[in-house]
Amino acid sequence: MNGTPARPAAAQASAGDLLHLVRSGRATTRGALQRVTGLSRATVGQRLDRLFRAGWLREGAGTPVSSPLGGRPSVRLEFDDAHAVVLAADLETRHARTALLTLTGEVVAERGGALRVEDGPERVLDRLGAVFGELLRESGRDAAAVCGIGLAVPGPVDSATGRVVQPPIMPGWDGYDIRGRLRRAFMEHAGHAGPLAHAGAAAPVPVLVDNDANLMAYAEQRAHYPDCSAFALVKVSTGIGAGVVVDGSLYRGIDGGAGDIGHIRVPGVPGSAAALCKCGSYGCLAAVASGRAVAARLAAAGVPAASGSDVRELLAAGHPEAVGLAREAGRQVGEVLATVVTLLNPGVLMIAGDLAGTPFLTGVRELLYQRALPRSTAHLEIVTSRLGGRAGLVGAGALVVEHLYAPERVEERLAALGV
Repeated sequence: MNGTPARPAAAQASAGDLLHLVRSGRATTRGALQRVTGLSRATVGQRLDRLFRAGWLREGAGTPVSSPLGGRPSVRLEFDDAHAVVLAADLETRHARTALLTLTGEVVAERGGALRVEDGPERVLDRLGAVFGELLRESGRDAAAVCGIGLAVPGPVDSATGRVVQPPIMPGWDGYDIRGRLRRAFMEHAGHAGPLAHAGAAAPVPVLVDNDANLMAYAEQRAHYPDCSAFALVKVSTGIGAGVVVDGSLYRGIDGGAGDIGHIRVPGVPGSAAALCKCGSYGCLAAVASGRAVAARLAAAGVPAASGSDVRELLAAGHPEAVGLAREAGRQVGEVLATVVTLLNPGVLMIAGDLAGTPFLTGVRELLYQRALPRSTAHLEIVTSRLGGRAGLVGAGALVVEHLYAPERVEERLAALGV
């Protein structure tokens, strides 16, 4: 998604291509753009002028000239991240986070609170729209400043349609028009009644939806491991899912089902044959090693726990039984990850979610290094989340920005703006 494209031919290097070169840092002066694209000075100037008129580029401080003869500093070109904002939401089974972000991913305003995904899409998406309106008012921004909305959900998503596909822990959401309903909720609660003038499109604000683990992986890889060409993130909360980034792009599979490792069967685990998963099968990894599964075992032992977030709080308090069960769950997940690591050969394996602490990570390491071939783990880093609870939000925001400012879409939006 954010991989660097091949050098465009001079006749094909559009204003969108120039913006991409500036945003990626590959060419940040007029001279550098001429050298990379082969375009003439006049043509570069004409195409940059369109971007300036749209408000998407600005001039920064000059950079020193390397010539021994000296000369005026070259004016640095910068992406102007102040011309719009993005709204994002990260929906979990019992909670949701929402945020207003800049185009470079800085969180301007943020909210978190209880919201049950099982209440269904109508109620949940209406509530998200209401919170979006509150965030805009809190930050003193108008709805017209919003160029897009990103949403992370705990289920597989067909990225072409933005609809979840047979989500085990999202009853009532299968095939639902999430994009349309969230757009309407935003328009109702944010006081916005029509297309966004600056967005450069005749349609209302775009809404993009993706799986939560995918967006967490996208955010973490971009922010902290940009040079890692094969990155995998495993989220262990109420359910278990994985996100994979290869060469800077999310790998989703044919219809968004890639990374759904929580439904790999683990018949060798004691008690797995009787462990009923939310998907309807017995013995799935999520049924024996997720936050929900650990919470159920704690509850059976008389410890108050009903979800992955409850387990997280017990782990933070050092509860001995929670610590022991989290380590055991880590071992069970580690056995599955040995196959994942052998198949993908990632440079970084990140553990995130409610159970992502020392006990769980210790269990993962024990089984992973025991089961996987040494060659598969020789250059592997096993780490925990760097962005924490904001990873899904940052990833959702980045998804919107990369979609809107892709070279081909830039051309469409500039044309719609008449520049």
